[in-house]
Amino acid sequence: MSAEATNPGAQSRRRGRPRIDLRRLGRAALLGPVSRDRLPDAIGHVADAHRAHHPDADLAVLHRAYVLAEASHRGQFRKSGEPYITHPLAVTLILAELGAETTTLTASLLHDTVEDTEVTLDQVRAEFGAEVTYLVDGVTKLEKVDYGAAAEPETFRKMLVATGDDVRVMSIKLADRLHNMRTLGVMRPEKQARIAKVTRDVLIPLAERLGVQALKSELEDLVFAILHPEEYERTRILIAANSGTPDPLTGIADGVRGVLREAGINAEVLIRPRHFVSVHRVQLKRGELRGSDFGRLLVLVAEDADCYAVLGELHTCFTPVVSEFKDFIASPKFNLYQSLHTAVVGPGGEVAEVLIRTHQMHKVAEAGVIALGNPYAGGIGDGPQQSGDEREDPTRPGWLSRLLDWQQNAPDPDTFWSSLREELAGDSEITVFCADGHTLVLPAGASCVDAAYAQYGEVAHGCIGARVNGRLATLSTVLNDGDTVQLLLAQDAASGPSSDWLDHARTPAARIAISGWLAANPEGGKVASAAPRPQVNVPADRRGAANAVTDLPDVTVRLAGCCTPVPPDAVTGFSVRGAAVTVHRHECPAVARMKAVGRPPVEVRWGDAAACRVTLVAEAFGRPRLLADLTEAIATADAAVISATVEPPSEQRVRHTYTLQLPDAAGLPALMRAMRDVAGVYDVSRAQHPAAAG
Repeated sequence: MSAEATNPGAQSRRRGRPRIDLRRLGRAALLGPVSRDRLPDAIGHVADAHRAHHPDADLAVLHRAYVLAEASHRGQFRKSGEPYITHPLAVTLILAELGAETTTLTASLLHDTVEDTEVTLDQVRAEFGAEVTYLVDGVTKLEKVDYGAAAEPETFRKMLVATGDDVRVMSIKLADRLHNMRTLGVMRPEKQARIAKVTRDVLIPLAERLGVQALKSELEDLVFAILHPEEYERTRILIAANSGTPDPLTGIADGVRGVLREAGINAEVLIRPRHFVSVHRVQLKRGELRGSDFGRLLVLVAEDADCYAVLGELHTCFTPVVSEFKDFIASPKFNLYQSLHTAVVGPGGEVAEVLIRTHQMHKVAEAGVIALGNPYAGGIGDGPQQSGDEREDPTRPGWLSRLLDWQQNAPDPDTFWSSLREELAGDSEITVFCADGHTLVLPAGASCVDAAYAQYGEVAHGCIGARVNGRLATLSTVLNDGDTVQLLLAQDAASGPSSDWLDHARTPAARIAISGWLAANPEGGKVASAAPRPQVNVPADRRGAANAVTDLPDVTVRLAGCCTPVPPDAVTGFSVRGAAVTVHRHECPAVARMKAVGRPPVEVRWGDAAACRVTLVAEAFGRPRLLADLTEAIATADAAVISATVEPPSEQRVRHTYTLQLPDAAGLPALMRAMRDVAGVYDVSRAQHPAAAG
């Protein structure tokens, strides 16, 4: 197998940026600084890459950081044989090429000193300040995590906490992992596979979340070569064979340049070869590959408006593939990515995918949060400051805030790990707007259940429904990007989620909160404990006691859901499994059925409590604002809505079912009259649901 077959990163670099010779860096590093007036040769490549993105950068601090790192690591060697200083140098070079600001590069040069040498955090703080110290400390904590066992849930939980509030820490760690993956060939095959799996499962999704496409793509290829060597080799052969044939994208690119030139649009048109994993995915999708499938056209312009001008010219002068169009400028991806995606058919029938973006968009598309510079340039104390709006702080995007929040509440490591994997596996997010002005960012596929927990936390246990875009909706309703949602909460503290909520919860925060409540309340949601509990009296011969009638204080009493008895209804009870008694109204059909099969009734009577819970059914003709008017009538009677359902309209008629908590049972007749007085309502009755005996 060729060198490129065992090192896919080399292929990527041959088609992109060149790889710096580590042995040459090692020799330069051993020589140390040649004078006090200029940078050592070993860090000269870092300086050149940094100045390409930041022409006015002060390189003095990098010089000092390199001198300290080189001196502290002197005498240490990597398993590959190079001086150890080549590792922080290579990591820093990766970040410099991506446009990282000076503080990140300084911390990168020093990222192993506190862990592996005699250098202390106090020494770093004294010489380089609080911000560099904060980043070095974060990376040092990550170094203490055993990455070989990072697939273990609790280990990664510690890693996540160690990342803290600043994703620049994770950026350094990703560059560190990339360099280690590039040099993984010196390790045993089983260790290579173990590290590659962790990279695949955790670090590549994190690179995607941070928007660092350049790191993600090369990591994907390196993992692909280790974990799927046969498929990787087939893909390598395909790419090699295609490189010896005329590229149809060349002719299409020339045509695009001519069209844009005639239109007076100043644009740069490039051919972007796909990396190995991308070619493999296209092959799985399309089967036999066409010549144009090995790359894409990239059109770079100056302004946002120019992107749409380019799109208009392409769709006018070429045949567009409409299904391939996506606008990620108007609706950026969750990881800051912006571009217009389209595809056009060339003169020879070849289909070319085209990416259209500004130069700044391209920088962010390649480097993600690394390209954003220093968000704390205005000054920093002992660490990053929190922001009230997650979108105002690019170093703590919404997904990281969610991870840091819900990891503290995960009941056990396995739940945390499974939830994390699902969170990282998601590839898109939606934005929904709450009626009270809040904005929620949720993963695609999230439901009203997820929105409730995202907005209210554990208060969402009492959620009974929602309005989506002004219309009543069930909690299982899947939300779309741009939806407006209003969550309806019960006023009863005894209410809680049911187990089927877990089927609709997409976010880890919702699932963890629901699972925790259900574990603490094994009888399930919407308990009836707040309603008045009938006192149970049992004949003496059934209790084996000498007296006529005595209360049974240890019996669990449940109010039947089929007839929802309330004071002063005449009631009777029946024993059920689990040493419990279910209470029905005398006229409930279930009472007659149970007596008919020989079930003996249990005498019950109401206690002194006046409050009650009742289920009412409102029959009405459908009209706008019917739900609002009914809930207003309910609120006027000081009743709390425990749950509410609206059946689909049938012949312009609708049925609303409300389970309500009333402060006084005596107010029930007045409440029912008030609901009947609502325009369009022709009947309000107590619920009579079919129920099995007992």
